[in-house]
Amino acid sequence: FETKGTDDFGNIRVINTPISEILISGVCVGAAMAGMRPVADLQYGDFLFCMMDQLVNQAAKMCYMSNGQVHIPMVMRAPCGATNRGAQHAQSLESYFTHVPGLKVICPSTAYDAKGMMQSALNGTDPVIFLESQRIYDMGERFHPEGVPEEEYEITLGEPDVKRCGTDVTILSIGATLYRAIEAADILQNQYGVSAEVIDARSLVPFQYEKVIESVKKTGRIVVTGDACERNSFMRNLASNITELAFDYLDAPPVVVGAKNWITP
Repeated sequence: FETKGTDDFGNIRVINTPISEILISGVCVGAAMAGMRPVADLQYGDFLFCMMDQLVNQAAKMCYMSNGQVHIPMVMRAPCGATNRGAQHAQSLESYFTHVPGLKVICPSTAYDAKGMMQSALNGTDPVIFLESQRIYDMGERFHPEGVPEEEYEITLGEPDVKRCGTDVTILSIGATLYRAIEAADILQNQYGVSAEVIDARSLVPFQYEKVIESVKKTGRIVVTGDACERNSFMRNLASNITELAFDYLDAPPVVVGAKNWITP
């Protein structure tokens, strides 16, 4: 194979593979079974569909089929979300993988969170689908004034993060929609006097609901939003669970704001 990035790590650790996604996923699963911690860096997350058997039938289930004797500590870095590159390179695919027991699904939206959550993924023992929005690759860290630390640090997977405090409505955002949610919160405050609390989901599987429920108890209303098509989305799953967990505190049903139920243009 042609190799790249070898100056720092050598051609044993960094390999530029042929464009064959089933090969990439198969090598990763096999390497993980053999005790390595592979990280695959895909050109587009849409290519995850070419890996479905390896990810869904092998990586996700190997630990359970082996009675815990074999773990698959692998990470699939997958750029996703709307871009100007057309329908086959612009999908938000998180809902497909949140449905599969055994896979962890991560959707960071800030540089600080991405590094800390990647560190947690690398140090874990499970296969992780690490979804990175192409929309915000050129966006620097905005929520930590000190920037991204050079040293290693972990962010616990499953903990959503309150990015903006508010009292009148909660906005729970998945991925790059965070920045549009912040803009919406500014408009609500400046034009309508409505105080919006914005929560970044960060991790979808696992997902801890405590912070969201605390927010709903305070605001009484919640909007769940993301870039994926609204129909049968993980946003719908979040809204359903929030309804069950916080029914007595809601003044109105949760509202889901996703993409149109059509192909990404």
